[in-house]
Amino acid sequence: ESYYPTRLVEFTLCLCRLSLIDAITSAVHTSDHQDMSHNPEVLWAQRSDKVYLTVALPDAKDISVKCEPQGLFTFSALGAQGKLFEFGLELYGKVVPEYRKNVGLRNIIFSIQKEERSWWPRILKSEEKPAPYIKVDWNKWCDEDEEVNSETASDDESAFVDEDCESSDDDGLLYLPDLEKARNN
Repeated sequence: ESYYPTRLVEFTLCLCRLSLIDAITSAVHTSDHQDMSHNPEVLWAQRSDKVYLTVALPDAKDISVKCEPQGLFTFSALGAQGKLFEFGLELYGKVVPEYRKNVGLRNIIFSIQKEERSWWPRILKSEEKPAPYIKVDWNKWCDEDEEVNSETASDDESAFVDEDCESSDDDGLLYLPDLEKARNN
């Protein structure tokens, strides 16, 4: 007769222990997750003489960048709520370590000079598929056959975009499609 109530109490205690273990595990993972770094979205485009990297990170603070001649590019910064964002890239070819940086409200644009003038088949040295946060910047993209001779092109890089291809950055803001045209269609 007392078998069922005893079993019910044991079952209830077991459920309570499991709930407590789940709560503790969840709290530990949450605190670990807050200390982990995140990868910002990185858009890239190239010309025969340089590479453009646009890091989408609104309100970035404490920006730290290292660019090494063999093509190693590392980035870290604090984003909203003090979250750490960082990434490292092993670029396809060698670069000039000095780079140009434009910090906007929503992103940071880097113009990195290639050591040798050539078109790279991809952004990274590795032939593996790039991480999902690395994407082509179609707004700055220029095909090899569309590039105008750089001696005739303007060297004004206020937003680090050549005038020989159609693209702009509007003071560091990412391009958004023309919504008025979309509404009229």
